[in-house]
Amino acid sequence: MRRAPLVLLAVPALGLARLLPADGLGLALRLGAATACLLIPGALISRGLRLRGFAPVLAWSLATLLFALAITFAVHSSLWLTLVLVGGVAVAALPFALRDVPRDRVPGHGWGPGPGDLVKVGVVAAGIAFGIALWFVAVLDGDAFFHLARVRKLEVFGSLSLQNVGEFKDGSLHPGYAFPLWHGFLALIARLADVDPIGVGRNGPSVLAPLAFALFYEAGKTLFRSAAAGVAVVIAQVALTGFAAGHGGSFTSLALPAAAARQLLVPGLLALFFAQVRQPSAALLASTAAAAGTLALVHPTYALFVGVPLVGFVVARGLLVRRELAAALAGIAALALPTAIALAWLRPVVEATTIHNPSGQEVRRAFAQYPGQLTGSFSRYHVAARLFTRSGAVAIAGLLCVPLAYFAKARRWAAWVLCCSLAIFALTLVPFVFPRFADTVSISQARRLVGFMPLPYALAGGAAVLVGLFGVFTIPFALAAGIVLELVYPGDFGYRFHGTTPAWPTWVALVGGLLALALGTLRRSRSGSDFGPDLQLRHERVAALAVAAFTIPVAVHGLSHWTRLGSGSGALTRGLIKTFRADAKPKDVLFADPETGYLLAAYAPVYLADAPFGHVAVTKKNRPKQRLRDAYRFYAHGGDLSIPRAYGARWIIVDLKRHRLTLDLPRAYADRRYVLYRLR
Repeated sequence: MRRAPLVLLAVPALGLARLLPADGLGLALRLGAATACLLIPGALISRGLRLRGFAPVLAWSLATLLFALAITFAVHSSLWLTLVLVGGVAVAALPFALRDVPRDRVPGHGWGPGPGDLVKVGVVAAGIAFGIALWFVAVLDGDAFFHLARVRKLEVFGSLSLQNVGEFKDGSLHPGYAFPLWHGFLALIARLADVDPIGVGRNGPSVLAPLAFALFYEAGKTLFRSAAAGVAVVIAQVALTGFAAGHGGSFTSLALPAAAARQLLVPGLLALFFAQVRQPSAALLASTAAAAGTLALVHPTYALFVGVPLVGFVVARGLLVRRELAAALAGIAALALPTAIALAWLRPVVEATTIHNPSGQEVRRAFAQYPGQLTGSFSRYHVAARLFTRSGAVAIAGLLCVPLAYFAKARRWAAWVLCCSLAIFALTLVPFVFPRFADTVSISQARRLVGFMPLPYALAGGAAVLVGLFGVFTIPFALAAGIVLELVYPGDFGYRFHGTTPAWPTWVALVGGLLALALGTLRRSRSGSDFGPDLQLRHERVAALAVAAFTIPVAVHGLSHWTRLGSGSGALTRGLIKTFRADAKPKDVLFADPETGYLLAAYAPVYLADAPFGHVAVTKKNRPKQRLRDAYRFYAHGGDLSIPRAYGARWIIVDLKRHRLTLDLPRAYADRRYVLYRLR
């Protein structure tokens, strides 16, 4: 029998952390211990399957939570049942995790500590340091309140169902979040840590950042078969999404489903898929399926966005080396089956919306809502080429490195970089393809495919090629290139894209990638590597240093702008929040202007009568435009109480900054900005 896994220490650690105040260091320890507790089932299942790494742990933990939440929703119970079921799975997996076996079945990994383990410890330590830095720029803004309203309902309601955790009491499911898997994960963290969901949403990214670092490292290491290359991928990724924009970048949203899917679930899925291609096993196939299925429920379109490039990877491997096709196809099947099941379940929900199949009116609205991101006519349009370089220096360098994959055409990373890039270019830049793609996933989602370009992998691989050609001189060249690109093209990160970044790197990547794939196919190499093993290892270590040198100017820029960005819920007064949370009962209906109600629903488990159009699924049952018209009629035309009564409202809020309206109703709270009325 093997020794008990260290992750079990998370249970007593949580008990000790809960003795500390729920703020500052105490809050951080509570969130960290609660998150670790939720990863226990996945850790035990992975250990029982003889798989190491964070990727299978996350996949099986979310699969366990999916199982528990499905039963909870089916029997209309509370989150306590979910927690009991998750604990039951952990107990059932424990005997299998303690079985003694001679060796690990994951290729390249043993049970004893090795250099790769020490590197991973360093990567996680860097993630912890980055998480601490994130703590000081933590803010809630944008979509955060939409998601935290769902998290709060999951955490509070005693009888849960898929229908009753949305924003409207009589609304329909949201096609992107019909099954609130990630919301349930956050709600359980709040329950275990005994903290408010607001704290989980605001400070959760600090706890999740080390996990993101580890997953990107595992994806890079597995793809390149090099710990140094894995480190290079982490450096490039963090520079791209953490430092380039300043203010913490997209890492400040890591607790939200979209960011979590892109920076946690996607790299975890890639790590498992590439491990399966490298050395197939039933355990890796099952883990890949678990990762794909949970990704498809957390953010359905992202499962498609990663699936299409992986199919391209299989095609590229067939064209370039004609090896590993059986293992790769098995991995694609493991990815496709649960994704197809999830999408089939979601199909009725998606078909009830109007924006997934955009009419001319919706296309015009998209052009107005996303200025500079789309180009062409309303019938033949595509993503602007400049959008690919929006993130500045790292994005430009990654695009320029795509053609360099030709010099490593026999390597897995070359196939991934080439065909992932070309598949994304085909779907986003071709005028007669992109509208049909947008018909399937909506314009809003289709433009996000740009964010799935394999830029960190291209930069890490391209640096290895350049080091192979120019040796250590690549390092000062990389530093100089980073300084120049950061000064000339720092990026365009505002909500409104102004098109200040160049388009030519996109066309270089497209044309160069096509030529590299064509020439590589004609000159197919049957060798396993372009360099000898020792030289390859040295190249990738120096390449990691070159990537680090290139990103130094980006990191300097990011740290010089390391401040909170966004107003959060600052428009709401503390008195209003405190009074409404104390007086409102779960499942009460609040009638408010869209902006105020949207913010306040994150603080109390209530339903809304209306909400901002951009945060509502456009379905007949939701009637978002009709709800907004009713709200306008109420506030602009004297406060006809029959309107809120028609929605079953028990509370009405008047924002005196927006509306000069006085109602003949009892006041529950009033200040200089807001008046809260009870509707009799």
